[in-house]
Amino acid sequence: MAYQFAAHSTPPVDAAHADALAKRIAVLVPCHNEATSIDRVVRDFRRCLPAASIYVYDNASTDETARLAAEAGAVVSREPLLGKGNVVRRMFADVEADIYVMVDGDGTYDASCAPRLVQYLHANGLDMVNCARVPADEDAYRPGHEWGNRLLTGLVARVFGKRLTDVLSGYRVMSRRFVKSFPALSSGFEIETELTIHALELRVPVGELSAPYFGRMSGSASKLHTVRDGMRILGVIVHLIKEERPLQFFSSIFAALAVASLGLGIPVVARFMQTGLVDRLPTAVLATGMMILAFLSLACGLILDTVTRGRRELKRLLYLAARQSG
Repeated sequence: MAYQFAAHSTPPVDAAHADALAKRIAVLVPCHNEATSIDRVVRDFRRCLPAASIYVYDNASTDETARLAAEAGAVVSREPLLGKGNVVRRMFADVEADIYVMVDGDGTYDASCAPRLVQYLHANGLDMVNCARVPADEDAYRPGHEWGNRLLTGLVARVFGKRLTDVLSGYRVMSRRFVKSFPALSSGFEIETELTIHALELRVPVGELSAPYFGRMSGSASKLHTVRDGMRILGVIVHLIKEERPLQFFSSIFAALAVASLGLGIPVVARFMQTGLVDRLPTAVLATGMMILAFLSLACGLILDTVTRGRRELKRLLYLAARQSG
C-alpha cells in the first residue's frame, strides 16, 4: 500500500505519531559538495522531526558543505573515503538510535513526509520503509535515470521478489536491528541496491510509501553518472545474484553451455553414426569440453547453494542479535 504525500505539508501528529517520534531518531545525511542545499535540508528535517538528531557526514567536499551544515544545527562528521557506500558504512557504525532516517543532502526529497514514514515503520513493526519517488516537476529525473531505475528495479523484483517499486531511492527509514546487521559492502551509489537486496533476501518486514521527488536547486549538480554508475549498480545486482542465488546463477551458465555443446556435438554424432568416422575432431573436442564445463558449473551451483544457506542463517542470527541488543 502506498500513500501520496502533498509537497511541503507538515502532517498532524496524533498519539501513534507521538509514540513513534518519542524514540531516538537519527537523520543521516551523506553529502559531497552540497553547499547549495544542505542548510535547507537540515533546517527542514529539524522542523519536521524536532526531537531527532541530525548527522551530516561530509564526504571529502571541497566547498562549504560542512560549515553550512554545522551552522544549521547538524552534527557534522567527515569520511575521507570517497563514495556514498563508504559514507553509509561509517554512519551505520557510528550512530546509535532506535530509528534511522537516511536521506540525500541535495534537497530533492520532501522532509515533511518524514514523520509519517517514521510512524509507518513503528506502527507496523517494520525494519525498512522505502520512499518511492514521484516526480513533482519535469526536471526531477535526469534523462535516462527513470528508465534505468525501472530496468534495475524490474531485475531485482524478478530475482528477489517484487516488494518494492523504487530500489534506488535514497530516502529510507530503518530500524536499529536492520542498520546494525547490515554489512554495507558497497562503496558507491550501489549502496541503495545492496540495502534493498539485503532486506528482500533476509525477508525482513519492509514497506513502501510514495512521496514527491523534486529537481535539484539551481547551482547544484548531481554526482550520479548515468552510464558509469548504472553499470556499477547492474554489476552489484549480478554479483549479489551470484552470492545469494548461486544455484540459479550457475544453472543459467549450465544451460547456456549445455545448449551450445549439444548444438555443436549433435551434427558430429550424427555424422559418426552414418560413416563411423569423426571427421570434425576439433568440434567434437570443443563440444565435449563445453559439456564438462556445464556440469562443473552445475556442481558449483549446488555446492555454493548449501554454503549460501549457512551464510543466510548466520545473517539471520546477527539480525536477531541486533534486535535483542537494541
